[in-house]
Amino acid sequence: MKKCPYCDFNSHEQADPDFAEYGRILVNDLDADLERYGSTPFVSLFFGGGTPSLFPPKHLEPLFQRLRDLRLISSETEISLESNPGTLDLGHLNGYHDLGINRLSVGVQSFNGDVLKALGRIHDRSQAIAMVEQAKAIGFTRLNVDLMHGTPEQTPAIAREDLNIVRDLEINHLSWYQLTIEPNTAFYSKPPRLPNEDTLETTEEMGNGIITSMGLLNYEVSAFAAPGEEAKHNINYWEFGDYFGIGAGAHGKITTEQGVVRTQRTRQPLNYLARTDVYATEYPISDSHLGAECLMNGLRLRSGISYACFQERTGLDPAEFRLVHLMEADRLNLLIPERFQTSELGWRHLNHILEMLI
Repeated sequence: MKKCPYCDFNSHEQADPDFAEYGRILVNDLDADLERYGSTPFVSLFFGGGTPSLFPPKHLEPLFQRLRDLRLISSETEISLESNPGTLDLGHLNGYHDLGINRLSVGVQSFNGDVLKALGRIHDRSQAIAMVEQAKAIGFTRLNVDLMHGTPEQTPAIAREDLNIVRDLEINHLSWYQLTIEPNTAFYSKPPRLPNEDTLETTEEMGNGIITSMGLLNYEVSAFAAPGEEAKHNINYWEFGDYFGIGAGAHGKITTEQGVVRTQRTRQPLNYLARTDVYATEYPISDSHLGAECLMNGLRLRSGISYACFQERTGLDPAEFRLVHLMEADRLNLLIPERFQTSELGWRHLNHILEMLI
């Protein structure tokens, strides 16, 4: 296994990880968060970041059993797992499905061999297609595919072929996003040659047309779904909802009686396994930052965020916040009235609105 050159997730190469111990400590994390913050039944559960599909299903059973015993999950809970075609033992798919995982997110990035090589991926086209087809045969009816555009070696024709394969596979949720070079990645220290601006623009315009023709709606900046197939987990995140974060490097966001806090657990897996304090470190969000943090998320949704939701999540008066912080956006007609939602013009200039919040 190896880390992809564009990846800035909290993933680490390690020989012979102790999956059984890690699974046991996930239960401890859950219990610690429940003791500290309390909880209601979960709307969603998401296994993501790095390559969680390396985890043998049997070592997740104690966590699922604890969640079921506490009635925090049911057959109605959206339970997603991120997976990579080059690292997933296809035999694990049955085990994940038996656990109750009902949504699979497949990190394909491209079906083209040259692009996959440039991205440092270790799977090929046939492996990616086989994984999706086997997942559907097992009973995963909710599938997301991750695809990148604006990558090394990619042309508009290659991007079109990628999207046509997704169409043929009848995928009901697609994450389609442009490659960005993040700090602390191999690509950042040695940048690859990327397509020029004209090629990027052509690819994006062409791609949006193909995705629309599939019947997938652009409900979030880089996410497209068939009606009713939007990711509940994503929507809760973008609407500034609360969530626990358990596992090495996991982040959470919780509303407490004292205010809103973000939580983070130890990043390095070996340090995480060796720690004695099961509680996550808390980072309070100041009142002066609450509104901006809420809208940095909420404005990524096509539907935006309602005044009522904004007030519930932040305790701030939405009309007053808008008058103080987004007067320029209103002057330029980038937002619709009476709701934190972009106009069509604002959607095309979302980054400009977010800069106003910063």
